[in-house]
Amino acid sequence: MGFPKTAYYRETFTGLSLSNETITGREFDECEFIRCSFVDCKFESCKFLSCRLVECVISAIKPVNCRFREVKFLKSKVIGFDWTKAIVIEDLEFDGCQINYSNFRLLKLPGIKIIDCEAKEVDFIETDLTNGVFKKTDLENSQFFKTNLTGADFSSARNYSIDVRNNILKKTRFSMPEALALLDGLDIIIE
Repeated sequence: MGFPKTAYYRETFTGLSLSNETITGREFDECEFIRCSFVDCKFESCKFLSCRLVECVISAIKPVNCRFREVKFLKSKVIGFDWTKAIVIEDLEFDGCQINYSNFRLLKLPGIKIIDCEAKEVDFIETDLTNGVFKKTDLENSQFFKTNLTGADFSSARNYSIDVRNNILKKTRFSMPEALALLDGLDIIIE
């Protein structure tokens, strides 16, 4: 089916399934995608503005020159998404999602919300995550290096490995006992 029109406003797409397709120059404004599947697709020069994706499967997507503003993913699988190909990302939110193997390297994502998610093996290297929220998120094997975590909230997050010497941590919130992981890599003995 694809998207025959170039612009969509306040439309709802339910059960749409696309695989190995290229979608170019489409704009989605205040649209909702429910139980849709986009696998191994390439989105080129598309805009997603104030959209919601609910219970969707989005895997191995390349969003070349795309714009994402106020996009919310709810209970979706957003696996292997290379966000570095997008040109604008603002107010991104994931709630109850799987975002494993995604790449956010070198991006500026202040205020990102990744809540109650599975975020395994995600690349956050040199990313600005200022005031980001990671509550109840499993960050197993995710990479943080030269990452700005100023004001970020890791309350009840788990399985993170954040080197306090190689990341910016100012007013960053952590909860016990997971916060003890921050001592890994320091040459100290705790008794």
